Amino acid sequence: MRRHVMLPKLQQSDFFIFPESVGWYKDSPNHEVDRPEGLWTTYSLHVIMAGKGYVELEGEVHTLQKGDAFLFFPYQKQFYYSSKDEPWDVRWVHFYGDHLREFLVAKGFLRNLWTLKRSAELEQSLLELLEEAELHQILRPTQLSTLNYRILSEFMSYAAPLAVNRGMESVERIVTLLPAMQQKACEPFVLEEWAELAGVSTYYFCKLFRKATSMTPLSFITLCRMQYAKQRLIEKENWPIKDIAQEAGYTSPSYFNQRFHEHEGMTPSEFRTLYAKGLYS
Repeated sequence: MRRHVMLPKLQQSDFFIFPESVGWYKDSPNHEVDRPEGLWTTYSLHVIMAGKGYVELEGEVHTLQKGDAFLFFPYQKQFYYSSKDEPWDVRWVHFYGDHLREFLVAKGFLRNLWTLKRSAELEQSLLELLEEAELHQILRPTQLSTLNYRILSEFMSYAAPLAVNRGMESVERIVTLLPAMQQKACEPFVLEEWAELAGVSTYYFCKLFRKATSMTPLSFITLCRMQYAKQRLIEKENWPIKDIAQEAGYTSPSYFNQRFHEHEGMTPSEFRTLYAKGLYS
């Protein structure tokens, strides 16, 4: 059985979250997905209701079964497939939203593999979203967004990291450091100091960090700085951009402008202007 609904991607949206597609696959032993890095632009959440399947991450194969879930971020490499002997019963949704990455990072949802302390409500919400999409397609966008947000909230409420190997203890050291790294992101970043706190070499720290967060330490610091800068641009609307740049950890205003544009698709001044006009909400 394959139930699968594709929805058009909204070019301009005020929704915090919105589904791109939703589905339910059952008794499909040939279900296999292999997406190269940099290709897929939406988030991908799968919940296994029965049977088992496999997710490959960095050359390691992880077995998932009833009550487990996996979450991929945009542009991540994705390789997962059903067991042929015990095909998985899986419900899933692909979704997007401008501020989801900051939200998930702040809540510590950076890894890919999870287990659920309870899943009945989440399975029901995924079914309701599928039925809404099947019956009404895009005619009730608010309902689609509301159901998608409920799915994400229930997942975050019930999910716990899936301990898949002995290396998880080392990965947990990185996850434990993330709140402090976020808090001190606007200070000069010294890789050696953070590696020492984790009790590993700088090389191994970077390797563990990428395994835990799917990004480099500097990418994480930059993401936190951008989040801080955007907030200050709104709160301190009369402050010069160079002062915001300094507070966010950039001594060079031009380099700050460059990094901001890379992340947000606009300059700090343009972002501030759009917000002031009520066009960035």
